[in-house]
Amino acid sequence: MHCYAERMAKRLCLMGQKKYSHGFAVTVHPESLNEPLQWKRSLSIFTCSMSDLFHEQVPEAFILQVFRVMNQAHWHTFQVLTKRAERLAQVAPKITWTRNIWMGVTVESQAQTKRIPYLASVNAAVRWLCIEPMVSAIPSLDLRAIHWVILGGESGPFARPLPEDWVVGVRDQCVANNVPFYFKQWGGTNRKANGCTLQGQQWREFPYVL
Repeated sequence: MHCYAERMAKRLCLMGQKKYSHGFAVTVHPESLNEPLQWKRSLSIFTCSMSDLFHEQVPEAFILQVFRVMNQAHWHTFQVLTKRAERLAQVAPKITWTRNIWMGVTVESQAQTKRIPYLASVNAAVRWLCIEPMVSAIPSLDLRAIHWVILGGESGPFARPLPEDWVVGVRDQCVANNVPFYFKQWGGTNRKANGCTLQGQQWREFPYVL
C-alpha cells in the first residue's frame, strides 16, 4: 500500500512542523483536544485524518477523551475512520455515541470485509465504509448495518489503476441495498484530470441522517 499520510508526515517533518517532529510515528497531542470547542461555526471534521485513533499505541484513556470532546462539540459533525476494527468494537461500549459522530472502517479489498461485522456492532448514528484506495474487486459486501459508502482510487506517484467494473460492482450493491454511494475519485498520478465521473454521472450521495 502506498500511504499518502506517511508521505505527507515525512514531508511535514522535514518542513519543521512541530506536530510532525517524529515523522510518521504515532504521537498524541492532548494540548489540541479542546480546539473544536473553540470553533463556533458548524464544521465537518475528519478526526485523525493523518493517523488512526484506534491504533494499538494510542492509550484508551486518550481515545475516550477525544470522544468526550466530540460529544461536547455537538454542533460539529465528526467523521472517524479506522483500520483497527477489532479494537473499535472493544472500546465502543465505553463511548457515548452522540449523533454527530460518524464511525467508519477502511475496506480496501474483499479480504478486509472482515472488518464490517465489528463496525456493525457499534451504536453510531452513521456507520460508513471507506473503500479507498480500492485495491481489489469487492463482489460481496454486507451492507445491512451500513449507512454510507465512499469509494476512491489510489493517487500519488505509484498509484495503481482502478478498473471501472470494480467501482460499478460496489455502486450496484449500494443501489440494491439503498445505501448512499459517494465516488470520490479515479485517482492516478493526475487525479484532478482523471476526475470522478462514473458512467457519465457523478455519484456524490450522503447519509440520510442529513
